Amino acid sequence: MSGAGRGVTPGAEPDGRDEAPGPPAEAGDDVDASAAETSPDGQAPQAQAESAAESPEPAGPGSDGKRKAASRPRRKRSFWREFPVLVVVALLLAVVIKTYAIQAFFIPSGSMENTLEINDRVLVNKLVYDVRGIHRGDIVVFNGDGSWDPGTVPVDTNFVVKFANGFASMFGFGHPGDILIKRVIGLPGDRVACCDAQHRVTVNGVPLTERSYLYPGSSPSMSRFSITVPPGRLWVMGDHRLISEDSRDHLGSPGGGTVPESAVVGRAFVIIWPPSRLRFLPIPATFQQPKLTATAAAGPGTAAGTTALPAAGLLPARLEPSSPALPLTLGFAAAVPVTWLQRRIRLRLKRRASRR
Repeated sequence: MSGAGRGVTPGAEPDGRDEAPGPPAEAGDDVDASAAETSPDGQAPQAQAESAAESPEPAGPGSDGKRKAASRPRRKRSFWREFPVLVVVALLLAVVIKTYAIQAFFIPSGSMENTLEINDRVLVNKLVYDVRGIHRGDIVVFNGDGSWDPGTVPVDTNFVVKFANGFASMFGFGHPGDILIKRVIGLPGDRVACCDAQHRVTVNGVPLTERSYLYPGSSPSMSRFSITVPPGRLWVMGDHRLISEDSRDHLGSPGGGTVPESAVVGRAFVIIWPPSRLRFLPIPATFQQPKLTATAAAGPGTAAGTTALPAAGLLPARLEPSSPALPLTLGFAAAVPVTWLQRRIRLRLKRRASRR
């Protein structure tokens, strides 16, 4: 077909022959003509449109910003989705730390002065006696139920019961017991007596030099006693002997004033508050004497020549558990990296799965 206005056949090369001039095109014909022309590579307009629809557009400079903007709400939602997990992990870790590892206690009385003063906060290590035995000179926290106070002697419970009790006590529920703090003077089998010719307390016949930790001007003991500590029990005394209610004042109680080792909660090892009182609580040098390890006479505990002070006016050094702020803080401090790590692992596994 020939004539003016003939277009190029799709797929055919133009032959270069001059076309006969046709009538002038209208304004609307420009669009039609341009649409009818082929592209330089020989493709028809319809084919170009289809290929353009099939091939993705190259990412421009603003595409990354759009993607980041679109992903921000997702990240925010992801954080709030992870936040409850963080809280639960922190709470569980706080209970575990408080129940099995470390707990803070508040000192309400002066029976351990000047080693521990009123309003001091101490940390108690609950794991140390799983690693080593109780040593003479340790400052121990123990439950007085069944020995110095009415009730049943505490016994070791399983993991689940301990966790439940720790969870309840953190929020003010349950019965924590009559918690006390004293210094260990005699171990099972030790012969503890007061006093020698120089008015010193002796353990297995070895006198103790207690001036470094006793309250200034305080006598080692105003009452005389002599007892062999029964198996599985401890003889404990306060550092302010004039006002301390301790083993000397419970000679008529079960165990002859001693407390069961099973009642020990842990060892007080550091004062954390107030900051001016920050210090560790080491074992005094007098308890490191080699002679103290001499074998003591076996047999049931006996007391002889005892003269106890009246109980009136004595301070038992009952402890009050500190607020749960410390275990919760430690729990959150440990929960943040744990939650972050599990999230990274989960995202990495998800990426590997998507690549497959």
